[in-house]
Amino acid sequence: MVKRFRGLGFDEIDALLDDAEHEHRLAGLLLLNEAARRDPATTAERYLAAVRRGRVNNWDLVDASAPYALGDWLYDRDRSVLDELAASPVLWERRVAVIATYAFLKRGDASTTLALAERLLGDREDLIHKAVGWMLREAGARVSREALLGFLDVHAARMPRTMLSYATEHLAPEVRAAYRAMR
Repeated sequence: MVKRFRGLGFDEIDALLDDAEHEHRLAGLLLLNEAARRDPATTAERYLAAVRRGRVNNWDLVDASAPYALGDWLYDRDRSVLDELAASPVLWERRVAVIATYAFLKRGDASTTLALAERLLGDREDLIHKAVGWMLREAGARVSREALLGFLDVHAARMPRTMLSYATEHLAPEVRAAYRAMR
């Protein structure tokens, strides 16, 4: 479907993003991902507006869009918007901040992921624990196992169980057990 409507304009995509139907918003986000190839700055602007309007309001919507509609554009730019999102009282905005960093991890940069992970250690939401743990695991796999282990050495004792479990998923069982014993 996305291929068929790939040339849809931003106003039409916004209409999909504002639709009450979850699947329509997902289609709009996938179209926004495609639009990022043509006009990444406008795409990021429209994406952030949709996030702030509460239209990107489920884990699958965030995960399918944040790295592509926002993260790719932010890679070589000021990333302070991610700090703003991470400080939001809105769960989905915090998740967007973390998941957008996947775009940086694919390029070998774990710095923002690690900084946001540290900032969100005390978050109470399980969906944030999962997102942070997932991005930490990806940082270890894609960028630097040593960076992941260094983060865990410092923070494992304070990490929520789910976050720690996700972050250590690809480590050897004895290493995983040692970090879990720190809790």
